[in-house]
Formats: sequence, structure tokens, C-alpha cells
Amino acid sequence: MNLVSFSTSNRIRPGILLEDGTVVDLSSSGYTDALAVIASGLTTVPEGSTQRLSNVRLHAPIFNPPRVFAIGLNYRDHAKESGMEISKTPVVFFKLTTAIIGPGEPIVLPTNSTQPDYEAEFAFVIGKGGYRIPASAWREHVYGYTIVNDVSARDVQFATSQWSMSKSFPTFCPLGPAIVTADEIADPHQLAISLSIDGEVLQNSNTRELIFGIPALIEYLSSITPLLPGDIVSTGTPAGVGLGRTPKRWLKPGENVTVTIEGLGSLSNPVISE
Repeated sequence: MNLVSFSTSNRIRPGILLEDGTVVDLSSSGYTDALAVIASGLTTVPEGSTQRLSNVRLHAPIFNPPRVFAIGLNYRDHAKESGMEISKTPVVFFKLTTAIIGPGEPIVLPTNSTQPDYEAEFAFVIGKGGYRIPASAWREHVYGYTIVNDVSARDVQFATSQWSMSKSFPTFCPLGPAIVTADEIADPHQLAISLSIDGEVLQNSNTRELIFGIPALIEYLSSITPLLPGDIVSTGTPAGVGLGRTPKRWLKPGENVTVTIEGLGSLSNPVISE
């Protein structure tokens, strides 16, 4: 099941995107937003009014998650290109929810950064919350999976030891196009992941290269803070980011960035100046 958020006017509603290109409106079943759907544990398509995908606008599938956890340096090749040692503990920071945008919405490059970078990331969404969850129980707590572009202002990032602010400018968290429920993905640790700009492939890897997989991340995060329904955990980016290239390759206005993950589709966003 592909959970989306969509609108036909000003009101954003939760829906299910079907293979035939129609969207089932979940608001007719009493759901106010995607967070309510996730908290309910819904994984089957109820009856409801439908819209053609061509007649609606898709937004970020969940625009109000409790938190967006992000994991740094979680692919071996990316840690190497960044000049960092492979960590024995997950490197965790946050992206503020005000940075979230949906498919097709522009990434706005801020005037107070000259080093905006891209990062293709595979993310999982918590369904059933919990505290101190054992790694062996991870499947009980994952509602589904989605795509994140962890846009980063590198000059802001490395001005301090804390990363969250550099990752949280408005529009720096493209998300979507859907949350694919966990039952649709047999093994989330065997998915091709890539990023291209205007058709040029700059990142190309597989989630099997993750240092800390979903079980380890759920166990670690929940050992410190209770996980909540709708929490997003973005699992890190593979090699090929602009920071690791020679010469360095920053985002530029007029470009179009596309992240593609096997089984989850593609997330595309244009780039503009502030």
C-alpha cells in the first residue's frame, strides 16, 4: 500500500495511491492526516471516494511527523570520502520538520550558504512506538519506507560540531512521493539507491552497504528516547555527494534532483535561489 498526502484545493488529505493511477481519499474513512493513518496501523485499502492522480497535487506523504531522525556516516564508502572513521555507535542528528517538502516542490538555496549539497537517503517510518525495543522486534515497529533527500549546507555544517541546523533550512527535507507499507518490501536491506541531477547519476549504491541497519537503529534510538508513531528515521547516504568530489560539486539553481530507491519510486525536486 502506498500512503500519500494530496490536495485538490487548499485542504491536504491522506490517501492511498493505487497501481491504476487513482487515489483513494482516506478522509472519507475518518482519517484527518497521514499521521492518524500510521498511528492506526492501517495497511489495507478501505472503500472511499477516488481521484485521478493527474487531478491532484501530491505533498510530502507525512508533513507533521513527531521527529525526523537522521543518521550520519552510515555507508562505509561515504564515511571514507568524508574523511571520517567508521563509528561504532550511530551518529544521530535531527532535521527540523519545517524543512519538509514534497515531490516537485523546489529546494530553495539560502543566501547564507555557498555549499549546498545533496544526499540520497532511504528512510523508515515508525508505526508502533516503543521504548527500549530489542533489535529482534524491529519488524513489529516499522510501518513503511520512503525516500529522503538530506539537503545539507556544508559550510554551515562544519562551522560547528552540531549538524542539525545545517540540515534544516526551509525545503532541505524533500520527502516522498509515498510511504510504502512494510509488507510491500521483502528485504529493506537489499534495495538499489541512486541520485541523479539532470540525468547525470552521481550516487549509486545499495542499502546492503549500511553500517547500521534498521534493527540496530531501532534498538539504539529507542534505548534513549521512546519512538513514536510517525517518527521518520533517515538512514544515511552513500558515496558520491558533492562534498566528496574533486572538484566539489554543489547544487545550483535551475537543476533538477532525483532520488530513486528500488520499490519506492523516485523523488524529484527542482532547485531555485532564495
